[in-house]
Amino acid sequence: MKKNDFACYTGLIDLISAVNKYPLSFLNAGKQTASDWSGKARRKMFELLAFTPKDVPFSQRLKAKVKKDGVIIEALEYSLSYGPKTEAFFLYPEGVKGKLPGIVALHDHGGFKYFGKEKVTEFPGEHSMLKGYRDEYYGRRAYANELAKQGFAVLVHDCFMWGSRRFHESELSDIFLEPLKGNKPGSEGFIKAYNLMQRDYENVIAKYLITLGTTIQGVFSYEDRRAVDFLLTRKEVDPERIGCLGLSGGGLRTAYLAGLDERIKCAVCVGFMDTFEGFLDNRIKNHTWMLNLPYQSQFMDFTDMAAIRVPSPLMVQYDIHDGLYTLKGQKDADKRLASIYKKAGAPENYRGMFYPGPHKFDVPMQEDAFRWFEQKLR
Repeated sequence: MKKNDFACYTGLIDLISAVNKYPLSFLNAGKQTASDWSGKARRKMFELLAFTPKDVPFSQRLKAKVKKDGVIIEALEYSLSYGPKTEAFFLYPEGVKGKLPGIVALHDHGGFKYFGKEKVTEFPGEHSMLKGYRDEYYGRRAYANELAKQGFAVLVHDCFMWGSRRFHESELSDIFLEPLKGNKPGSEGFIKAYNLMQRDYENVIAKYLITLGTTIQGVFSYEDRRAVDFLLTRKEVDPERIGCLGLSGGGLRTAYLAGLDERIKCAVCVGFMDTFEGFLDNRIKNHTWMLNLPYQSQFMDFTDMAAIRVPSPLMVQYDIHDGLYTLKGQKDADKRLASIYKKAGAPENYRGMFYPGPHKFDVPMQEDAFRWFEQKLR
């Protein structure tokens, strides 16, 4: 292993790496069929996620409904069995007839927890900070709106720790409230302070959940699967044509959702793919706790988890100059995923695409993603 931020522990890292050879990887599955392997891998992942709350009725409520550029946008909320109500946007083309392919659009992490769904959806009266955020990461475009324009029904929901699912100031102890003092709630200064404070608070959340016998991954992946449940309640949606996509933390969520939910027929993972070895190499400090599912690497690599639903179509978009990953790590992940799909007899159902530039999901990348959905879901 090359010198890295944890060089003094190289011996320990090498010892553990020598043991963890990913015995549950499809590449080590011998002559098992993809279907047989997927079932075993999925069961192991659910065991590691350790989160199985009882579902409750959605008790949904429509909060607002607007038309914008030929798209209907519904702002709504629905219940889960814990925490505040989940707020979401549901978008679909005006005058729709028949059932549409449905997409679950998964917002990013971005160190920006004050907002969730709003980061990828343009809605009247939005906060001024959102435009600048989209300019930087999304090519100045709200891609959920654009997907709806192109004939898809799109659900964008707030995930655990973001937006309506974030930790409200009234729930926080004084030590976490201190950085927020002197800022008017909802102001740009307040939002920046909140996001900065939440960087440390995520560590606390991860510790709490592990101590309680569950995981941060179990919570967010459960909420994303419930979002699929909700999407399928809509009369506009064809239940046999469901996809998902997301950038960065949304790409991580895409890997979990596409891998674990059999209803997802096609996925696009953007700006979040690497091998575990690549993640460790000078990059582990850059990433959210959402990556670190305890014990997963004893059984499979991150790429194996993303490919559990092989041969279900998967596109992965890599940014060549992405500071969150090494280029070697991304290329190793691409090679490994291609090998998995080749072994499954469906090499055409995996597409890895590399783009110049930093961490982003810009318009050219979006257009490639939309074409992938057109090909695989239409």
